[in-house]
Amino acid sequence: MPNVQEPQTMQQELLALRPKPSIRRGDHGGKAVRPRASRRWSHFLSHEWSSTVFYLFLDVVSWLAIYRLVGWFRYDAFYATPFQFFVINFIQLGVIVTALYFVGGYDRTVEKLTLGYAAEHILAIIAGAVVSAMLIYSAATFDQTMKPSRGVLLLGYRRLIRQYVVASSASRSILVIGGGATAARFYEAYKTSPNGQQQLEFVDVSEQRVGQPIAGNGSPIVQGDLEAKMRNPGRRYSGIILAAKASSLSAQLLERLVHAQFRETRVYTLESFYETHWRYLPLGIVDPFWPLQTGFQLARISPYHYLKRLFDVFASATALVICAPLFAVISLLIWLEDGNPVLFRQERVGRDSRRFTLLKFRTMRHRSAEADEDIYTRKDDRRVTSVGRWLRRLRLDELPQLWNALKGDISLIGPRPEWSKCAERYEQTIPFYHFRHLVKPGITGWAQVNYPYGESDEDAVEKLKYDLYYIRHYSLKLDAMIVLKTVYTMLFGKGR
Repeated sequence: MPNVQEPQTMQQELLALRPKPSIRRGDHGGKAVRPRASRRWSHFLSHEWSSTVFYLFLDVVSWLAIYRLVGWFRYDAFYATPFQFFVINFIQLGVIVTALYFVGGYDRTVEKLTLGYAAEHILAIIAGAVVSAMLIYSAATFDQTMKPSRGVLLLGYRRLIRQYVVASSASRSILVIGGGATAARFYEAYKTSPNGQQQLEFVDVSEQRVGQPIAGNGSPIVQGDLEAKMRNPGRRYSGIILAAKASSLSAQLLERLVHAQFRETRVYTLESFYETHWRYLPLGIVDPFWPLQTGFQLARISPYHYLKRLFDVFASATALVICAPLFAVISLLIWLEDGNPVLFRQERVGRDSRRFTLLKFRTMRHRSAEADEDIYTRKDDRRVTSVGRWLRRLRLDELPQLWNALKGDISLIGPRPEWSKCAERYEQTIPFYHFRHLVKPGITGWAQVNYPYGESDEDAVEKLKYDLYYIRHYSLKLDAMIVLKTVYTMLFGKGR
């Protein structure tokens, strides 16, 4: 999950990277060598635009180096005239720099270690490559000696630099305004999160719980004097989280928070913090009118909705053709170990609660007809066959779902298609569970790549938080993030 640390100034970023200046004693009396150059460098880094200049310089140098290197390997590094080399480089670099600008690649406040930025960066580069290729091929119609070039992902050193930024921001705390049950629940969630190493400071607006632990022994002590803590918060805190009701805050404090948001440090509501950093939706904010709020892409007629369906058809049809030999091999292995049937069929719930039959390779032995049979697949479940265990580990048991995607029952990306028997029970026990049926289910999805395989009703509640986040932020960027994380999961064997 994304890190909660907010970025610092570019001066702090690069000072963390720069080694300490050497000290020579003797003629200089122990003073640092070249103090004037050091002061000039520090003065440069103090400017707001210094980070933009630094990233742009690295982009230009990296582009020219990789362009020349790849061209040398392809024996086309030199063009008929230097002018051609200049034009092609200028066009491609200009398009890529523009694309990176739009996704915040030159903004020091954008967190560059997150999966979200990686997805935006890759999409921007792809779009830039398409646009630059069109421009260069158009130019090549007038001059046949001009050669279209190759794309490059200028991402590596951005992530490397951001690692030092995150490490340096650990010295600052996160201020949480609130000392009640809501703040206590946030602390419990925060301390178990991957980014739970940064210190939290809790302050009670009413000062009724000052001196008490926020959530039992060992938890932070609730403090008071909020007005003093709000003096110059940018130096002390990397972020401010509002865990108290806005009605409990004075007009002066609300104005101070607005000022801090725009001038000093980021201010979050609990909802925005959960969605921005943990990428799921706290169920406490969901109500019957939740889908009617602003920000829902699904409520609009978006071209991406239709493009996604076209992609599902093209990708699933292509994958079915390519994987045809694999289908035959897997079917033979299943039949040799446990006979027929090779495919497992089960009624699932799709968009708008429509029922359909889902296909998968059978990975478990024939189920008994006992009414009390466990509906969940447990770890080291004895019902899973030897072949089935490997199919599950490699995700190959999901391949027949490509046929469901081609038919339109499901999409390649979306919430997990739930068994109708489970869905009926969840809708009775989990509030607003039916909202997940607003979109087509998918072979992979945001909950699948962020939460382990569900083994209980509690797991279903946790996965619903991620499904609702997907519904609210339904977009090309989020689908790209899911694809990246799915590839990572398959390559490194994460999950079950």
